[in-house]
Amino acid sequence: MIEQPKRLLRSWMFVPGDRQRMIDKAMALPVDAIMMDIEDGVAPSEKENARRQIGASLAAIAERLKSEPKARTPARFVRVNAVGSDRFIEDTKAVVRPGLEGLVVPKVDSVAQVRTVEDELGRAEVAHHMPGGTVKLLIAIESPIGLFNAFAIASASVRIVGLLFGAEDFTREMNLPMRREGEAVDMLYARSHLATAAAAAHVQAVDGVWVDLNDPEGMKRFALQARRLGMSGISIIHPNQVEDANAAFTPTREDIDYAQAVVNAFEDARMRGLGAIAFRGQLLDYPIVDRARQTLALARSLAVA
Repeated sequence: MIEQPKRLLRSWMFVPGDRQRMIDKAMALPVDAIMMDIEDGVAPSEKENARRQIGASLAAIAERLKSEPKARTPARFVRVNAVGSDRFIEDTKAVVRPGLEGLVVPKVDSVAQVRTVEDELGRAEVAHHMPGGTVKLLIAIESPIGLFNAFAIASASVRIVGLLFGAEDFTREMNLPMRREGEAVDMLYARSHLATAAAAAHVQAVDGVWVDLNDPEGMKRFALQARRLGMSGISIIHPNQVEDANAAFTPTREDIDYAQAVVNAFEDARMRGLGAIAFRGQLLDYPIVDRARQTLALARSLAVA
């Protein structure tokens, strides 16, 4: 049986690192994680400002958590610039500090890039007197070669908590149409491959964004499709998407009740010395019961059971 991640982060919101007002607002949202951005969402002239504001925001959160250790905030990640670049070095020096939970590493194609990030993080953690391994990694897969290497990349470090599908860069490299058809049907293979690689490595799979803010129903369908592909979370770009993102990856009351009924029926059958049994027209064996138990464990972890 594959265990659910200890801490499922369903909604991951990009927040421009040079917009202090947006950072402050995001910290109070019911989103599971925020990705304060220093990469594509920030103009070159504003990157230093973004580093400074993100660093100050993380320092403030760290101080707050000292006095209010149970205070609720989203998980705090920062999307840095390309691995190996001067900007990447500057980013890590500025934002790796108490209050930071992880980095979002863009455009990763190889295990070697993960090793470079680990080395830089180790030095930054020592410089800020942080325990080794404190900072986790969400790895963005944004190219065909990155997709083919996804499992090796996801397995490359204990710091890695998930893979993120970088849809826009991926579609550019694949020369796909600019306008998406339906729920991104042109990317079904790539998204499914990433979800499978993440599951094999026992990390989260986080889908790309639904970019059309004028189509909330499309967002709901896209997030539900992501869940059905095996994703465990989705990236978003606006506070209005938080509720739908969380809902797509949260067991419903119907899901919970059915899972509990499955477990109860199986336990009753086992006490009577039976193995596989029929339940509401479906054969119940160990893999199905394990899935039911996973659903109940997930519901409890999200406080919806």
